[in-house]
Amino acid sequence: MKKILGQFVSIEERSIFPAEVTIKNGKILSVQKKEHNHKNYILPGFIDAHIHIESSMLVPSEFARIAVLHGTVATVSDPHEIANVLGAEGVHFMVANGNKSHLKFHFGAPSCVPATSFETAGATIDSDGIKELLASPDIYYLAEMMNYPGVLFNDTEVLKKIAWAKHYNKPVDGHAPGLHGEEAQKYYVAGITTDHECFTMEEAQEKLELGMKVIIREGSAAKNFEALIPLLPKHFEQMMFCSDDKHPDDLILGHINQLCARAVAKGIDVFKVLQAACINPAKHYKMDVGLLKEGDAADFIVVEDLKNFKVVETYINGELVAENGNSKIAAIPFETPNNFKVHPKKEEDFFLQAIGDHIRVIEALDGELITREIQAENLVQNGNLESNTASDILKIAVVNRYSNKPPAIGFIKNFGLKKGALASSVAHDSHNIIVVGTTDEEICKAVNLIIKNRGGICAIGPGVQKSLALPVAGIMSDMDGWETGRLYQEIDALSKKLGCTLKAPFMTLSFMALLVIPDLKLSDKGLFSGSKFKFVDLQI
Repeated sequence: MKKILGQFVSIEERSIFPAEVTIKNGKILSVQKKEHNHKNYILPGFIDAHIHIESSMLVPSEFARIAVLHGTVATVSDPHEIANVLGAEGVHFMVANGNKSHLKFHFGAPSCVPATSFETAGATIDSDGIKELLASPDIYYLAEMMNYPGVLFNDTEVLKKIAWAKHYNKPVDGHAPGLHGEEAQKYYVAGITTDHECFTMEEAQEKLELGMKVIIREGSAAKNFEALIPLLPKHFEQMMFCSDDKHPDDLILGHINQLCARAVAKGIDVFKVLQAACINPAKHYKMDVGLLKEGDAADFIVVEDLKNFKVVETYINGELVAENGNSKIAAIPFETPNNFKVHPKKEEDFFLQAIGDHIRVIEALDGELITREIQAENLVQNGNLESNTASDILKIAVVNRYSNKPPAIGFIKNFGLKKGALASSVAHDSHNIIVVGTTDEEICKAVNLIIKNRGGICAIGPGVQKSLALPVAGIMSDMDGWETGRLYQEIDALSKKLGCTLKAPFMTLSFMALLVIPDLKLSDKGLFSGSKFKFVDLQI
């Protein structure tokens, strides 16, 4: 039996009082008011309401070792990324690895594998596969339904997947950026219960009024906190916090605790903030997470104050898993499943003959998943379309990693590279190799380094190269989480030395193949317009 003293934060009752919390056999045995001199606060642990663990580049057990330092006790995790590489086998890998950890991972059944038919993925999960996954008690929900056109136009396979979620009484997550009016209403009526893709207050307000839960996202690339946080005071019972995609260096710095601190600093009632951070996800997803009630699992945290939310201790099932910045969770061995089948490329594979004077260009927006389409004059050398560093229009390519096919070529603005190249096999959603660079030679060199490592990220420049191997499905590291974060920081720093002006260049790069987010993107099959939902010509 264990007793914890502190200022007890009763979120739903909106009260704080000195108390003694007694833990027995991993459960809250009692919460009793008791006068003492302990100033720290006891409250339920934080929950990330939507995250792709794979985007941390860590397997779940390594993610947990770092996340608990920030008071995270549970996540709502969409294993969509590994599923696009390995199918249901990848989902089972994530569940099995997560189950060996203290942190409470709540995985969903990925609804869109592949995300679209306009790219090459490593696997398919149809409605029968979704049924099989949802039947498992380890699967808590149908993960984000990115194929919102399929919902709107009554695609049979899409509706079957939603029907199976309803059959098993499990919620359906949404993904419909910019959807308004009658289309948003139809999407909601189909059974979609959440959306984490709102990027304007007006869009979020409309979806809240429909009855959807809106999840405020603040990740390594997409940052919607400032746009949406003004809605929290009025709609705190319908809102949650998430990171969606969190790179390892960012995870080392903080997690949901950072969003709580920022919200409170804006003058928002602390009980409303904590309702979104601790209570709403657990109830919406029927999570196996205690909320500091007698008889609950002893999942809670002790923090220094209710402003900065510096975590002193984290408990999961009554076990102390983090204390004063030290993780108590030991590393565990794990497998490294992979699906890398492409052979090394040659420089001429990235040549593209010029046939016009102008090209369509992807305009990347820092801190956003959306892009814009612009047009520009091309730069031609010896008949080959090349990068133009003077105008910051650089060649970008996507290389199929599942078979040997010619790369797809495009051009992109706002990366800012003056020399060198950046490449990654973390490229949502199919995780082919994506590369941007200043010369075809450097582009080819970066791609081949990724192939050699059977997945990873890298930055190369004149006489220098740095890489982080990601051999677990080509998207996750097999190393310690802190070492992974350190190497990522080194590569990020090199990308800035090469001229990159983006805050999170590799996170932004990873979304340049995400076709379901408009507007102009590049898949391994070609340049794709999200607004037109079809391939478009590069050269005009």
